[in-house]
Amino acid sequence: MLFDLPDHETLYRALLERDPSYDGHVFVGVTSTGVFCRLTCPARKPLMENTRFFDSVAACFEAGFRPCLRCRPLDPVGEREPMVSALLRHLENEPERVWSEEDLVRLGYDPSTVRRGFKRHLGLTFLDMARLRRAGRGMDRLVAGASVVDSQQAAGYASGSGFRDAIVRLLGDCPADLRGRELLKADWIETPIGSMLAVADAHALHLLEFFDRTALPRELKRLRLATRSTITFGRTSVIDRIEAELRDYFAGTRHVFETPLGLHGSVFTRRVWDELMAIAPGTTRSYAQIAASAGRHTAVRAVARANGANQLAIVIPCHRVIGADGSLTGYGGGLWRKDWLLRHERKFA
Repeated sequence: MLFDLPDHETLYRALLERDPSYDGHVFVGVTSTGVFCRLTCPARKPLMENTRFFDSVAACFEAGFRPCLRCRPLDPVGEREPMVSALLRHLENEPERVWSEEDLVRLGYDPSTVRRGFKRHLGLTFLDMARLRRAGRGMDRLVAGASVVDSQQAAGYASGSGFRDAIVRLLGDCPADLRGRELLKADWIETPIGSMLAVADAHALHLLEFFDRTALPRELKRLRLATRSTITFGRTSVIDRIEAELRDYFAGTRHVFETPLGLHGSVFTRRVWDELMAIAPGTTRSYAQIAASAGRHTAVRAVARANGANQLAIVIPCHRVIGADGSLTGYGGGLWRKDWLLRHERKFA
């Protein structure tokens, strides 16, 4: 039921609604124009009788359709807009620069367009990200033992109050309290189904979540308490590693993740997570089956809570747990992502 191509009426409704859960898995051929598109294509929608649906690009070509020039169905899904990628490169190349809207204009960008593009892809504006990066540089200096003044200057803040306010807003800590403490690093990872926030130290991955998950702020707070650490923007080799493994996973060439994990949960919760990681890609299990495997047949609700407490989306595959009747059930990243992941894994398993 989860993986067969839905009926024509369902797919046409998904086309009208630009449903992202089918992106990369279902394409529409428009007989009146001879082109094929993603279901999320922004072009004017065809009449229902002028549509044919296919489960692969190859099938579209075999039926005589050519790719749409607007939605570009041959391009990989989930790629950043060129504007976002270009500005992120500027940010990496000039980490000490204090960015402003005037800088964006000088580079040929409309500030409002940049603002919308970054909010859409990363959940915060370019200028917000630049400020957080600068604050992160200052925190790195503090952890290394530098004075607050030296750290403030390294972060590009003209005033000490501005630097202190930036760190307190970001972490809830005063700059002087950060000296000598190990920091967790956080950075964005792009995927075909949305941007994810990865948090890691030098040894393990502690969090991997979709940025638009409503529980993300609470998860970050719990993580800070569990590790007795704080979080700053930056990169570690662990984040590089999980980014590479996710790239292989979405390409269909990897089914098992090998990045070391930092797990924060009770003994029973971790047992449930072990059971989740034992579910083979392309298959599903019910909450009751997980409870039985974990040795507590009646603990279905406890299994559901442990499922919801998972802070490592995709890597600990809570998306592979479904209802006893075979229906999709709650998923923090959104049911459309759960459906997308199950279809993706069934396709490549």
